[in-house]
Amino acid sequence: MQDHIVRAITKDGFLKATAICSTGIAERARQIHHTTPTATAALGRVLTAASMMGNMQKVENGTLTLQIKGGGPLGTLLAVSDAEGNVRGYVQNPGITLLEKYAGKLDVGAAVGTDGMLTVIRDLQMKEPYVGSVALVSGEIGDDVTAYFAQSEQTPTACALGVLVGRDQTVSVAGGYLIQLLPDAPDALIDRLEAGIRAAGAVTPMLSEGLTPEAMLRRVLDGFELEFLENTPVSYRCYCSRERVTSTLIAIGRKDLEEIVAEGKPINLECQFCDQVYTFTPEEISDLLKEI
Repeated sequence: MQDHIVRAITKDGFLKATAICSTGIAERARQIHHTTPTATAALGRVLTAASMMGNMQKVENGTLTLQIKGGGPLGTLLAVSDAEGNVRGYVQNPGITLLEKYAGKLDVGAAVGTDGMLTVIRDLQMKEPYVGSVALVSGEIGDDVTAYFAQSEQTPTACALGVLVGRDQTVSVAGGYLIQLLPDAPDALIDRLEAGIRAAGAVTPMLSEGLTPEAMLRRVLDGFELEFLENTPVSYRCYCSRERVTSTLIAIGRKDLEEIVAEGKPINLECQFCDQVYTFTPEEISDLLKEI
């Protein structure tokens, strides 16, 4: 199944929903960052959430950054999404040892930690980006995103995320959904929604059954009339370029660049989000010095 996001609204206008298949995104992140299974699951969840949240913004050229610092062995997790939901990210410590709640169940919460914050930065192409932060609830990512929307944006939200890592350590399935109550929604609707979430079960079993994001929303929102608004292909996408890396190189300052030239050896700069390596020769560094 190709990675894609769907958006829907209930015909009564009280709920809006987003769901995603992000298997390819999570697997590409694993390949780039050489993550061990627990790190794969955690980073995959963060990328999945950021992709949906970025897609929900619908601001041309806008971006959304989701950062989690929980004090756990994984360190910082970060994902950046464009306005469509194409996403990139990294985890500070990708090679942590396997952490399991029990045999076969990865303990993402313990790997992320709960002594820290979830921060969302929305760049809506205005003068200043919007920044919101909340204390982590469980480190499981889905619960923490739910808490973010409730506390920082005052929007009742249900977020569920899942990444299933196979025996060969590749990503078998990944995805999730975000469901939000719209203004004037009756309180009774919350009970119906919670019942639907319980009946549907976790994300990874649904995806393992072969359910598409559309079918996943229909199962979770069983009994609601849904109108699907959009279906958007998404992928792991990095926007790095030689020009951007050159600008970063210039920013380190004349003194450091002169030292690089004096050593007489090429330098390799690797993008933190992807596996692209940019090589600069001493001659190219000398040319940069002339431009400063």
